Amino acid sequence: MKNPIGHEIPEQIANELGLGIYGVDKDPRVAEKDTTPLVEREYTNNKVVESIEEAIKMCGLKDGMTISFHHHFREGDQVLNQVMEVIARMGFKDLKVASSSLNSVHAPLIEHIKSGVVRKIETSGCRGHLADEISRGLMEKPVIFRSHGGRAAAIADGKLHIDIAFLGAPCSDTYGNASGVCLDEEMQAKVSECGSLGYAKVDAQYADKVVIVTDTIVEYPNAVQSIEGTLVTCVVKVDSIGDPSKISAGATRFTKNPRDLMIAESAAKVIINSGYFNNGMSIQTGTGGASLAVTRFLADTMKAKGITARFALGGITGQMVKLHEQGLIETLWDVQDFDTEAAASLRRNPGHHEVDGLLYATPFDRASILNQLDIVVLSALEIDVNFNVNVLTGSDGVIRGAIGGHPDTAKGADLTVIVTPLIRGRIPCVRDKVGTICTDGQYCDVLVTDVGIAVNPKRPEIKERLLAAGLKVYDINELKEMAEKVVGKPDALQFTEKIVGVVTAPDGTILDLIYGVVD
Repeated sequence: MKNPIGHEIPEQIANELGLGIYGVDKDPRVAEKDTTPLVEREYTNNKVVESIEEAIKMCGLKDGMTISFHHHFREGDQVLNQVMEVIARMGFKDLKVASSSLNSVHAPLIEHIKSGVVRKIETSGCRGHLADEISRGLMEKPVIFRSHGGRAAAIADGKLHIDIAFLGAPCSDTYGNASGVCLDEEMQAKVSECGSLGYAKVDAQYADKVVIVTDTIVEYPNAVQSIEGTLVTCVVKVDSIGDPSKISAGATRFTKNPRDLMIAESAAKVIINSGYFNNGMSIQTGTGGASLAVTRFLADTMKAKGITARFALGGITGQMVKLHEQGLIETLWDVQDFDTEAAASLRRNPGHHEVDGLLYATPFDRASILNQLDIVVLSALEIDVNFNVNVLTGSDGVIRGAIGGHPDTAKGADLTVIVTPLIRGRIPCVRDKVGTICTDGQYCDVLVTDVGIAVNPKRPEIKERLLAAGLKVYDINELKEMAEKVVGKPDALQFTEKIVGVVTAPDGTILDLIYGVVD
């Protein structure tokens, strides 16, 4: 058989090799050369569809499928609710929602669960009225909670298969090249920048279909690509995808609380005297006021001692950006931004790099950056005498937080510092046993409270260094007793027999169970 350019190609050869004959056996996925003028092409032969409903139809959503979202806008997110409203109106049922995290703004999911539109949820955390209702047995199936690294790994190895990813992007061109920042200075004021799309990048890479939901279409090519257009099925333009001003609400707030600042200052002293505060160190701070404030207290000592951090990792803050711009942190590895200052830095600072969830924190590859992490500072809702940490359920047993990257970085870092007040709302934070184990105590090295410091017995060398520096170090049982002398020992909580949540370790194994609360 001759192909269109006149070469004789035996069909037997093509069949034996499993190949087609050029120009004869056409793959329908191969696009024909587009000779339309560029100006016209921008609005004709592209990936833009007219509505979320049209995107859903194009992607072939069916009952029982898994759909995913990201949480880079945190409390300012508007994409998940918009998409779910359309899906419900179209009559789909029994879906699994796999969002990288859920916040108070996602309360409308309650009605979709009650109506049967949503049957399962996998996420790293849940807050607000939705979390309250789940804690009281709203769902037939328990919510699966995965860490950020655990979620990325589960997606990559197929344990969490995503049929359609709906990914909010502050800007995209008409072919789906999407980004969390905008380089066009004239457009920047119009773009709802959220910065890094690190968690969305993994969804885009592995989902069967990808829908970019944006409120700003920029001219092709959108050169800063968080998500490449070749991964994208279609693009939808909506009025608004999110409010960047609410990224720094709640757990990522910039604290002015005197107690938080005192804890942060003590944590900085622990780091400075730990043996890990050296030129070329690497550092990460998690969510929570005290944790985020630690870098403020490290800066002066870094300047005085001529110490420069090799990199800062994870959720990036405006404070870390300041240290980077002062030359105190060489590189920022950014999986998500905790404020608008950090988001703006991603587009203007060449040493500020976006990374996806796999490179950030997968437990199954040594190339994961957290394996090069020296110091991490993490908050806790409560910690027990074995240094196990709970960041997910409150003292009443209700879900009110997120695992996030807590267990990932605690395991990966050489020095893990946990910060929490000794007492919160007349409830002791140092307990005999935490309500929900989210991070294994063997990976938590030092506890810093507003009253004192405790060091995990597994790290006697750190205790010796802190004592040599003149810091007062307590046994963690002493801190527990101090708290109980002030507020007493809490009564044991009562739970139903229904499992409402399953907490997984970064490797995907079950770490703990969450039972329904009794009203």
